[in-house]
Amino acid sequence: MIGVDWGTTRFRAFRIAHDGAIRDRRTSQRGIMNVPDGRFGDTLREEIGPWLAAGEEHVLLSGMIGSRQGWREAPYAPCPVGPAELAAGLSDIGFDWARVKLVPGVSGQDDSGIAEVMRGEETQVMGVDPLLRDGGIACLPGTHSKWVRVRDGRITGFATHMTGETFAALRGHTILARMMRDGPSDGAPFDAGVMRSADPGGLLHHLFGVRAETLAGRLSETDAPAYLSGILVGHEVRAALAGQAGAVVQVIGAPELTALYAKAIAACGGFAERHDGEAAARGLWKIADHASWS
Repeated sequence: MIGVDWGTTRFRAFRIAHDGAIRDRRTSQRGIMNVPDGRFGDTLREEIGPWLAAGEEHVLLSGMIGSRQGWREAPYAPCPVGPAELAAGLSDIGFDWARVKLVPGVSGQDDSGIAEVMRGEETQVMGVDPLLRDGGIACLPGTHSKWVRVRDGRITGFATHMTGETFAALRGHTILARMMRDGPSDGAPFDAGVMRSADPGGLLHHLFGVRAETLAGRLSETDAPAYLSGILVGHEVRAALAGQAGAVVQVIGAPELTALYAKAIAACGGFAERHDGEAAARGLWKIADHASWS
């Protein structure tokens, strides 16, 4: 089978054997926002054509390709949801060269009853065996970071934090941007930002401190972005782990992001286990194993 993690900015495809082993992989920048005129079918054929020509017949898509801006809007499957429920909610997409199915997103509510939704992260969670076997907490850092609770092999709830998008907006479009120059994303400034997030005063007060510390000469313009990132990630992690000291968190994603989050989780009293982005491929395979392709 072929599994595709098709997000907003990136396209990732995996050719997966019957036993779940990844036989081949392909990555491009042809995320849904980079596909002209809604030509998703043509783009898919161009990206995975050689695998189709080699005899692959089944294609499973997940991610923002199933959003309102994607190929077709897939309905959300309500929590609790596992591989079987996701497979039951697959929808067919017309495609001349193979059977193509679309993984639904997942919906839920936070602890206050406010709606939550995600697309793509559910597939990555399904690809982390310790979560399905033992349950626990997953963190998927990014533009809209997800903290996901898993029990008995199913997602039971989750919460979204707009950390990555907030960092980009503050870094590029506020008065803080005028005090910043490119520098390392890790190191002592990031650690200091994480520690600052534990101080009284709240996030908005801490954010202005980035400007004030720079004006006072105690924070360099090249260190300011990492310090800002640490503040935001620190607030996210402390909120997500509130009342769960010592929790083990399965952190899933790109290595540079999971490394930062692992440091922040440790600083906030948790323990992190890191997993690469190929969890998506393993999750797609598990969902496909429950699917009916007839």
